[in-house]
Amino acid sequence: MPRPSRLFINVETFETRAALSEGGKVTEFHIERSAERSIENAVYLGRVQRVLPGMQACFIDIGLDRAAFLQLGDAMKFLDDMIAETGDGEGARPKTDRHRSIRDLLHEGQEVLVQVSKAPISTKGARVTPNITLAGRTLVYLPQVGHIGVSRRIEDPAERSRLRSIVQGYRNGDEGGFICRTASAGRSAEALRAEMDGLRAEWAQVQKARGERSAPALLRADHDLVIRAFRDLFRGDADRVVIDDAAAHDRLRDYARQFMPEALEAIELYRGEEPMFDAFGIEEELKRALQRRVPLPSGGSIILDQAEAITAIDVNTGKFTGKRNFEETILQTNLEAVEEVAYQLRFRNIGGLIVIDFIDMESPQHRDQVYRALLDALRQDKARTSVVRISELGLVEMTRKRTRDSLGRILHEPCWYCDGTGAVRSKRTVCYEIFRELRRDAAGGGPGRRTLLVHPAVRDALRGAEKPHLDRLAAQLQLELRVEAVPEYHIEAFTIRRG
Repeated sequence: MPRPSRLFINVETFETRAALSEGGKVTEFHIERSAERSIENAVYLGRVQRVLPGMQACFIDIGLDRAAFLQLGDAMKFLDDMIAETGDGEGARPKTDRHRSIRDLLHEGQEVLVQVSKAPISTKGARVTPNITLAGRTLVYLPQVGHIGVSRRIEDPAERSRLRSIVQGYRNGDEGGFICRTASAGRSAEALRAEMDGLRAEWAQVQKARGERSAPALLRADHDLVIRAFRDLFRGDADRVVIDDAAAHDRLRDYARQFMPEALEAIELYRGEEPMFDAFGIEEELKRALQRRVPLPSGGSIILDQAEAITAIDVNTGKFTGKRNFEETILQTNLEAVEEVAYQLRFRNIGGLIVIDFIDMESPQHRDQVYRALLDALRQDKARTSVVRISELGLVEMTRKRTRDSLGRILHEPCWYCDGTGAVRSKRTVCYEIFRELRRDAAGGGPGRRTLLVHPAVRDALRGAEKPHLDRLAAQLQLELRVEAVPEYHIEAFTIRRG
């Protein structure tokens, strides 16, 4: 049975935040800043810039700083995945010829209708697909594909048949297809038909805009986070939806009145003086959840390190010793880590390649138990995941679909001091670099007076532990040295002045 949930939406002029709390714990967190509106699912009229036949791909100008990337294989896989996820769908399957060259389909300068499937991440531009989908609360409209499908999460055969019959009966010939989302279960025929009409109207607006504009142009943006969070995260069993802005509250109720009338009573305007996220403990929970080290109940911990190409998660045991033996301790810690890893991946929205280094388990049965527990924990995640079995070394390789930047990348930026490496040269290393530079300077400028401008910590080292080496070098090179601290200097920076 689903845990009761509450959706909190915090609206400011500069950013909007949405937190989904399930069973008293924030399981999903989304943020959208006014200066960085999400372009995920936006529909553009683009212009092909460059075709790459060897990669079966092309770059498309959609009006952003970086060109978008379209790969033919992605488009085909998207359609296959869509059909696989909706079970026994009916209607026309997409006709995809995997051996056809992209040059037969696209050429430089051609205008093409595309949708953003993955927002720009780090230094990479957006990924786009020619397969347009328009998402509603209970349905997804596929204007280019005549496929009728029902979410696999709706397991009742009678309900699946009812939904398919309603949608199929209200289609206009070969207009396209529809997918019944999980939220469509139990919805009336009238409500489903009303949403079908609404999605058709949205597609008509896209087509109208396409006829009026030239590439590159934005034809349709998805709703802002207030509506998206309500549409995608709210469940019928939710206790309430709490929002702290009156104008956004009214707008949300207008949307619910049209598409989710049963949810109207659940929408509540927060009127407290204390900031809403503080009042409900969400702010504090967010701070704890974004730490690099996450403690486990029995004293162990997991360490999350996110790099450009991979996220590494290390599981460590603590003081917990178990009642029987060390193997029991390891199994217990790994099972606790499974739950926390699945939660953290979802909460932080970590995607791409992920490697989990569990504590080594000698027992094949224990490795299998942890693997199955991981699969079970990941079932709560809406993002598509793929998991490889645990190796004898305790390593698990997995992937999680990534469509936008992780929470950590949105809230953080590379450290300007260490340039994102997480480390700086030690004081001793900097001192020895200064010694070598003094030799070079003396070779070119001869003996005489030199002033060393350095960071205060390096100054202390040169006057302390490294002073004998500095004095010996000065005597050897016939230099009269003076050391001055410059607080504004980076610890690795130094200047040698003559005279």
